Amino acid sequence: MARSRAARLAWIVTRRSLLSQPEPEIRYCFGLLADRRFHSARLVDGIPCGVFRGWWCPSRSFHGTRSMAGKSYYEALGVSKNADASEIKKAYYGLAKKLHPDTNKDDAEAEKKFQEVQRAYEVLKDEEKRSLYDQVGHDSFEQAASGGGGDPFGGGGFNPFDGFSGSDGMNDFFKNIFNQKEGGQDVEISLELSFMEAVQGCKKTLTFQAAVPCAICNGSGVPPGTIPQTCKACRGSGMTFMQQGPFRLQSTCTRCGGSGKIVTNFCKSCKGQQLVMGTKSVKIDIMPGVDNGETMKVYGQGGADLDGERPGDLFVNIKVRADPVFRREGKDIHVDAVLSISQAMLGGNIHVPTLTGDVAVKVKQGTQPGQKVVLKGKGIKTRNSSFYGNQYVHFNVSIPTNLTERQKKIMEEFETDEHGDCERTVVAAAASG
Repeated sequence: MARSRAARLAWIVTRRSLLSQPEPEIRYCFGLLADRRFHSARLVDGIPCGVFRGWWCPSRSFHGTRSMAGKSYYEALGVSKNADASEIKKAYYGLAKKLHPDTNKDDAEAEKKFQEVQRAYEVLKDEEKRSLYDQVGHDSFEQAASGGGGDPFGGGGFNPFDGFSGSDGMNDFFKNIFNQKEGGQDVEISLELSFMEAVQGCKKTLTFQAAVPCAICNGSGVPPGTIPQTCKACRGSGMTFMQQGPFRLQSTCTRCGGSGKIVTNFCKSCKGQQLVMGTKSVKIDIMPGVDNGETMKVYGQGGADLDGERPGDLFVNIKVRADPVFRREGKDIHVDAVLSISQAMLGGNIHVPTLTGDVAVKVKQGTQPGQKVVLKGKGIKTRNSSFYGNQYVHFNVSIPTNLTERQKKIMEEFETDEHGDCERTVVAAAASG
């Protein structure tokens, strides 16, 4: 709450200081630009990116052109203000797939909407940003976000944020909120395993689609041999300065986007974006004992990062096929064993399958259907320990439907003996009573 109040106060102080001054129109730029048609940058994950974002200094601006023209982030995603994180994520993925520039190459309006959806999602998916957005409102948030990259009072004079105790100034606060480095996109895929692969562990090679560096330009965004020229507007500094009364304002150069350099030719394959969607293969080790529904995280194996420093992560959702013999409950497994009538009545030994092969199991005389025995330590190894679960053998008794004449005679004799024993028991009980 203290942080939110400080943010609102910072906005009020800044607004009062600058309302009377003309606001220079500073636009986010691709990086290195030569004509005005590139002055509106493509946003990737809500962050202005472009050809040389990784080569040259990051763009800084004091006031930014608003990307959504008063349209709230909730409206951009088509969700209510009370939408939870899952609803916001679902709406974003649906719109991003529909509006992605790769599927709407001839529709400039779709590209603009895609940028708006990206920006809205980057704010609303983050609880801290969303809370600040809800408190200060859309217009204030957009202007504060555009002005949070650099020090508008750099070079001398009064900085209204220096008075906040317990911090390095609210300018740093806005910089941390709005200029966080996102890195590459995370990738989520599914992997199906057999029961034994999941129990014993295995190695797998996964192939999937992800953002990879453009092979034509080697991820530079420009054709090989391109030589950038020094921007004449800012003389290579990347910043322009303006004196307004006691304040000396600095803003990102609109000509070069803050890089200090200009190029006129971009890679035709990636259109200056440095990354393209491509096929990626990753070898992973499946740990023994992985279970259905678990998710493995493989660090740094997701989509590539423009700067090459923070690629996304790979999330592998495990699906385990049912086994015809074994059933699993945590670290324990269960199997069924079918006994004949004679085995159930007389007892004996049977062979039962386990994870490491068949073992002999003793059957007691008079074993009833549904009874079970426990094989200690024959289950699944507990992760990060040396202990194993148990295996439970459940007995079922098979009743024959067709008997030979001899079998019938034996069963009839058994029934006679059984009834005789029963009658003698009744007589003995009556005599004793």
